[in-house]
Amino acid sequence: MASLDQKTFNNLRRLYIIALSLIALSVLISQVLVHKFLNSQTTDSTVINIAGRQRMLSQKLTKEAIQLAQYQNALQTSSLKDSLSATREIWYKSHLALQKGSDSLQIPKNNTAAIEALFQKINPYFDAVYNASETLIRSSNSSSIGEGEFALETIQANEGSFLKLMDRIVNQYETEAEAKIERLRTLETLLVSLTLLILLAEFIFIFWPTAKAVRTGMLELITAERKARKMARDADALTESKERLLWESRALNQAMDKTLLFVRTDLNGVILHAGEQFKKLLKQSFFKQNTKLAEIISINEVEKNTFEKILLENKRTGWQGEIRATAPGGRALFLEMSLLPFFKGKENNELLIIFLDVTKRKEAHDEIARLTKSNFEERITHQKTISRQIIENQEQEQNRIAQDLHDGIGQMLTGLKFTLESIDLKDKEKAQLKINNLKSLSLDIIKGIRTATFNLTPPELTDHGLIPALTKLCKELSNLTGKVIQLQNKTDFNLRLDTLVEINTYRITQEAINNAIKYADSKFILISIRHSINLLSITIDDDGKGFDMDKTRDKRRVDGGMGMTFMQERMNYINGRLFVNSELGKGTRITLNIPID
Repeated sequence: MASLDQKTFNNLRRLYIIALSLIALSVLISQVLVHKFLNSQTTDSTVINIAGRQRMLSQKLTKEAIQLAQYQNALQTSSLKDSLSATREIWYKSHLALQKGSDSLQIPKNNTAAIEALFQKINPYFDAVYNASETLIRSSNSSSIGEGEFALETIQANEGSFLKLMDRIVNQYETEAEAKIERLRTLETLLVSLTLLILLAEFIFIFWPTAKAVRTGMLELITAERKARKMARDADALTESKERLLWESRALNQAMDKTLLFVRTDLNGVILHAGEQFKKLLKQSFFKQNTKLAEIISINEVEKNTFEKILLENKRTGWQGEIRATAPGGRALFLEMSLLPFFKGKENNELLIIFLDVTKRKEAHDEIARLTKSNFEERITHQKTISRQIIENQEQEQNRIAQDLHDGIGQMLTGLKFTLESIDLKDKEKAQLKINNLKSLSLDIIKGIRTATFNLTPPELTDHGLIPALTKLCKELSNLTGKVIQLQNKTDFNLRLDTLVEINTYRITQEAINNAIKYADSKFILISIRHSINLLSITIDDDGKGFDMDKTRDKRRVDGGMGMTFMQERMNYINGRLFVNSELGKGTRITLNIPID
């Protein structure tokens, strides 16, 4: 389809303007009618409300009239007359406003003929009630009782007819309001249909032909643009390729110049070009012409000669390695150097030398070596201290056992010997007393021997394993100390472990229980045992006085308290982990986690 000409385009534009004007006109008419209807609905609801209220007021007037006729008290009569007068006044004004309109009550004067006819019928009843109520208000109890009774009868006789006609008036108002709504709906439907028809006509006769013409024009433009682009690409292909190569070369040179420590020299080591980073490293802004690289790389003659030798021997093959240089000012540099021969032609050969500053890495490596050596020496010293403490504790334990045997068991055995020698079998009574004393002394000796030897390795540990040994440990300590010491094997662990693992685990548990007995002033100690496939966990809980872990840790560092240290060292020896948690007044928990191979 050919593109639209100017005349056709102008015609379509005029049709488009007319169609839009029709749509705007229909929308405007709709808005006017809707607003007019809304305004009329506002007054219609007010009229219906007041008309409905008239029925209530007539009933209220009748009720007050009956009450006024019944009461004889002067005060009550006066109050009822005032109320009846007020009701009568509102009833009258509303009745008059419904027929003639009222600005104060927002009631327009636009009653239809049907409503006017109904008001003509209701007015006699209204007037009769209205006049009778006035008569009733003016009458007094003493002078005109008969006149008041006649007025009340008149009100009661006309009220029913008034209410029936008022109902018809209210219903007529509602019927007319619904008729208005129905008319508006019909008109709105017509306007919507007209708008849709206009839009459909616009689409068929204006938008669709215009869209086709625009599409055809766009296709022609796109085709022409594609041809133009292809011609431009073909014409500029070589130029773009040359510019790209030039840009890449410049970008590479700039990147090397700003980021790499590099120098270009001839085969004799004379500087041809030096990068910005290399100049910053040596704190040089420029180099004189015919300056050799060896002269500015270091101020040390030995380093210069070494550098010259490297260039001389490797200028054809290349070289890579680390060199030491002393920059101006005596600053030591460690550089990784890559020597790359660059052959441009028979007479234009060059050397590209790229450096990497590893001075900080070298210094860091030296510092790590120094710290490693220092840490190793510190660990050796710490281990010597622990070993010395272990030996001293062993000597103290041996001395304690020897002293217990000498002072306790030795003296009891001596007493046993003297008692035996003093027994006279001839005196049976004294002999029996001494034999009883010997029995008691023998039990004390047995208990003392068990107490003195209890801290030695129990045979249960060697013969049956860790759990039986710990079970006996808890039982014996509970009997000896009077403390409640319980062991709970919650996962029924019964495996045998490596001998050293069992011995060290036993000793750590023994040390934890002894600490709870000696220092924690505890009355109840619970040893809980759990295990999984790879881990054995032993927890020692006591209800003792606990301790401040921070203060105890500082005291151990200063005063050399080694009990917890020995426990930790034993755990480290068997690749286990030790956890201690305690608070003042809340007891202590020690947990041992031992790996199971």
